[in-house]
Amino acid sequence: MAKAMKVHLVIIDPQKSFMDDADSSLPVPGANKDMDNVARMIKRIGKKVEDIHVTLDSHRVIDVGHPGMWRNQNGDSPAPFTMISADDIKNGIWRPRNEHMRLSELDGKTLGEYMLAYVTKIKNSMVWPEHCVIGTPGHNVQANLMEALLDWERREFMNVDYVVKGTNPFTEHYGALMAEVPLPSDPSTGLNTSFLKIMNDADIVALSGEALLHCLKTTVLQIIKNISPDLIKKLHLLTDCSSPVPAAPGDPDSRTVGDVWLREMEARGMNLTTSDAFLA
Repeated sequence: MAKAMKVHLVIIDPQKSFMDDADSSLPVPGANKDMDNVARMIKRIGKKVEDIHVTLDSHRVIDVGHPGMWRNQNGDSPAPFTMISADDIKNGIWRPRNEHMRLSELDGKTLGEYMLAYVTKIKNSMVWPEHCVIGTPGHNVQANLMEALLDWERREFMNVDYVVKGTNPFTEHYGALMAEVPLPSDPSTGLNTSFLKIMNDADIVALSGEALLHCLKTTVLQIIKNISPDLIKKLHLLTDCSSPVPAAPGDPDSRTVGDVWLREMEARGMNLTTSDAFLA
């Protein structure tokens, strides 16, 4: 049945790996509460929502953002949260494993040649703990949210739109619309035009998920960049449904940085709201 308004809910990477549980690999403080808030909101406004889109960060063990891709001169992999620069690669501090291997999907470049060009282009490459590995519990949607999504599907006779991202091991894929460095050999890393069309056609897009200053922020900026600038007014970011990754030692407080970015987006026309206030 058609809705009076085309209201779409986007939930970025609501997965076990990011929940603030003792056994999560990349916990975001507050993530479980964020997802509980989204779940409660879905139960409250489900009949008003035309579609729900859930992105799934989906990685392999060997991945540009995982320790197993890299090694030093002693053959050791870097610790999580190591930042790798182009100079690190040039100076042999960190190099990709099997760097002389030539790969057709990298236009015939060696892995070493490609990784140097890749890291130069994105400035620095973060090594994360292994997370959201396909087939592991960390890839699963947070339990309370999953229950709400299944209930919504049954009640509304609709299927949630799951958007898989990150399966290519040679490029980070933070945003829902495209990878950081698209690969011509892999269309899944390029601009997701069908998802963009959905965002463009919607009347209201509510945004939530983890983490605020990484995958959610990148998704927002990708949407804004690829639709008419005045359509930012249709975006409603749920401030109690997203949290930042904690800052590294010596870096500015991530919640303060997140608040500054949210206010910048609000000044550009994006709506800031909460799960209780949205469509109340």
